[in-house]
Amino acid sequence: MTFEEAVSYLDGTQKFGWKPGLETITLLMRELGDPQNRLQYVHVAGTNGKGSTSAFISSILRRAGYKTGLYISPHIQRFNERISCCGEEITNDEVAQYTDTVKRAAEAIVKKGAQHPTEFELITAIGFLFFANKGCDIVVLEVGLGGRLDATNVIKAPLAAVITNIGLDHTDYLGDTLEKIAFEKAGIIKRGCDVILYHQNEAVERIIAAVCEERQASFTVADASGAVVVSAGASGTIFDYGNLKGLKLSLAGLFQIQNAVTALTAAEKLRERGFVIPESACREGLAGAVNIGRFELMRSEPAVIIDGAHNPQGVAALAGTLREIFPSKKFRFIIGMLSDKDYRTSLLEVAPLAKHFAAIAPPGSRALSSEKLAGEIRALTGIEVVSYGSPADAVAGEISVADPDDVICVFGSLYQIGEIREFFGK
Repeated sequence: MTFEEAVSYLDGTQKFGWKPGLETITLLMRELGDPQNRLQYVHVAGTNGKGSTSAFISSILRRAGYKTGLYISPHIQRFNERISCCGEEITNDEVAQYTDTVKRAAEAIVKKGAQHPTEFELITAIGFLFFANKGCDIVVLEVGLGGRLDATNVIKAPLAAVITNIGLDHTDYLGDTLEKIAFEKAGIIKRGCDVILYHQNEAVERIIAAVCEERQASFTVADASGAVVVSAGASGTIFDYGNLKGLKLSLAGLFQIQNAVTALTAAEKLRERGFVIPESACREGLAGAVNIGRFELMRSEPAVIIDGAHNPQGVAALAGTLREIFPSKKFRFIIGMLSDKDYRTSLLEVAPLAKHFAAIAPPGSRALSSEKLAGEIRALTGIEVVSYGSPADAVAGEISVADPDDVICVFGSLYQIGEIREFFGK
């Protein structure tokens, strides 16, 4: 099997959709010899912030000298981004090798009467094979969707279960209240693990605390309220936190401080388990963490910022950061969103900051058409809006009419970030 054949095979399994439950992934992993049971984990769930928090934790552990695996989704430009060890992505040859192995295992369990694994279940199995064969000391494992019934939850108890900000997203699958969604996220909590929760809604904290008590898991709230911002700009943030002064984040956005504090809290809990994580590893790990498409500055004059915010909570965080970094500025927004997202509430979060809107459609069948989005923008805000045929066309068009001191901000979906990064040669 070649790399191209592997990716084509995985793409073809999208027809199996998303099926909540652990039965199929359990059978698949058993057929493969349960490689996931040879590894230690930090399991990360949450509506917003889990990608950046995973990047921070992985970066800290790598700087501490541990062979660290990182599993994320979705990918932005290359499939290989999803699975890495010590910052090195899985190679094309490894993708081909492990996909072939997993494909054979999937065919074997289907012959025995099991359902065919979904694309995400297959990719998760590929990740486990890769991490086990690399001999990773620890794997930072990002949940795909929810937690309780997510394929990544096939693992036994992780060393730490990290739960980032919880908001209303994927409500068709996870429930239509914060409490219901929190219960699904809490599904990654297993007996004896350390739980680190991003400080948030009191009802959410009560639910997570109750699950921790029931499962005899330690419970720690990562509270960034004591953090002091020293400086903040489009290229990053410097802040003080407790005895740690002058912590640098290359990931821009004030919301990243809470993600960083959550990662620092996870590192402290791992220290208590015997991991040797010096302060220097924390500092270098935070400064060196990379998570593309999160408040990422593409160019200056006019400035172009891309961000993957795609739900009201994420868009509110984006708006807050824009206000902080560019006070009194009005923005040119390029927006593309999926039709199953709460795009109306998201639009209202940025409307007070907008002087112009451009509407696009992200790639994929779930996209909201640019024409429908443009109509919603006009109806909700009364602000000028233009539709473009593609994300790249929108960026080129907006740059051509912008003033040098304008700020163009693209958001609404991670699925359009790849095309825009390629437009800028990234």
